[in-house]
Amino acid sequence: MFKVIKTPPEQYGGDMAVYFVRQPTKKGAPKSTCKEAGQVLSRAFEAGDFLAKEEQTLMFYPEKSGKTRKRIKRVLIVGLGKDDFSREIFRKCGGAASLAALKTKARKIIVTIPEIKGFNRSELTECLVEGLFLGAYQFRKYKTNHDNNDEEEESAGIDEIALYAPDAAGVRKGLKRGSGAAEAVGVARDMANEPGNYWTPSRFADYGRELADKYGFKARILSKRDMKRLGMGGILGVSQGSDQPPEMVILEYRTGKKVPTLLIVGKGLTFDSGGISLKPAAGMGDMKYDMSGGAAVLAAMQAIGEERPKRVDIVAIVPATENLPGPSALKPGDVITHYGGKTVEVVNTDAEGRLILADALAYGVDKFKPDAVIDLATLTGAVIIGLGHHRIGMLSNDDKLAGRITHAGERSGELLWQLPLGPEYTKQLKSRVADMKNVGGRAAGTITAAAFLEKFVGDVPWAHLDIAGTAWNYTKKSYVPKGPSGIGVRILLELVRAWR
Repeated sequence: MFKVIKTPPEQYGGDMAVYFVRQPTKKGAPKSTCKEAGQVLSRAFEAGDFLAKEEQTLMFYPEKSGKTRKRIKRVLIVGLGKDDFSREIFRKCGGAASLAALKTKARKIIVTIPEIKGFNRSELTECLVEGLFLGAYQFRKYKTNHDNNDEEEESAGIDEIALYAPDAAGVRKGLKRGSGAAEAVGVARDMANEPGNYWTPSRFADYGRELADKYGFKARILSKRDMKRLGMGGILGVSQGSDQPPEMVILEYRTGKKVPTLLIVGKGLTFDSGGISLKPAAGMGDMKYDMSGGAAVLAAMQAIGEERPKRVDIVAIVPATENLPGPSALKPGDVITHYGGKTVEVVNTDAEGRLILADALAYGVDKFKPDAVIDLATLTGAVIIGLGHHRIGMLSNDDKLAGRITHAGERSGELLWQLPLGPEYTKQLKSRVADMKNVGGRAAGTITAAAFLEKFVGDVPWAHLDIAGTAWNYTKKSYVPKGPSGIGVRILLELVRAWR
């Protein structure tokens, strides 16, 4: 999709050329390196139609002159705003360019990398490429295009994005990092977009094997029989109502050096009806997205396989199952026994994510002795009440790890907000018949869910990311489509890249 070229935009001959311009801090119209844009920018500025504000766009159609010169059909000018530039601004402006290309059905575009004084070109390119790639994302697998008379038919997508800079130093490095991260996010979005009758627990297992074969990971898939032998009552209990057997996908990336081990765990609930504690029909179709944490973890492993980090080993675990109200389904009041022996009274079968994560966390900590643990899960509706669809809820038993993740979130544009943990919240989980209940009431629902998981990680530095409010219906951005966002992939990748 991407390539770096030396051919100037005026000689490219594609469907669209894209230029980025800064908003003037003094009087006068915005300036562009596009020779033909000067008069257009001046007239648009005088009319008040284009001030080069952040993500503002202006399109014009160049005159067809010159006998031998190739001609660009369209020129798109994208505003960068004023001088307070950030990684996120370049992502959003790249996304705005791709949205304009999709709208006009431009298949072949050239993007001029802007020069921003004081901003590293490699980093600038990385973020622009993320925005361009993710803004162009579409999921069309099940579109047949039989209705060719549909005037609002979606674009078939962008085939080629050429990157041009008079001095290409740093552009290739930025392209490699940005496209690797964005491709992984696209994979996570694809998994979540798949219908529940296709993306089943066995598909998680198959994809894990594919990654292992491609990148040389060590892979182990725990079957239902393995889970019974190991005493994983959480994932076994949740899966009881489904005819799809549960799977636990385990991948290991090893550097071959004496380095720390990071354990990442993602909730792989491929469809969640709520079980016996049935969810309302309205919106239940979105529950195919309940595996977004697992998707983020496996997609991050794809990027890790490409980049081969040298300072940290990574173990990924995805417990995968469905939660359905079949004749053998868990019932409210049932007691289960998790890996390691803790007993849990299942008060609400719709609080199933913590049950499957508990087995994965306890097993991962016991088996791999990690130096740090992170889990990602669409765990609670309560996080949406507290933080809306704008930030990930984070809870942790280690401030240093939480700080690292917060920094990774800032760099990736996927922001987090840390919530507290403490014994007063754990008390809400007290049960009369078992070691604890799986819910602690409506009050502080996100916190008590994390307090439940905390019981299964011991003293290992651990952080829980509740992505229920951000995995879909995320904050509107040019590079985030409707539906699944693929959130969490770039946080994990940034964290691994910066690991010391």
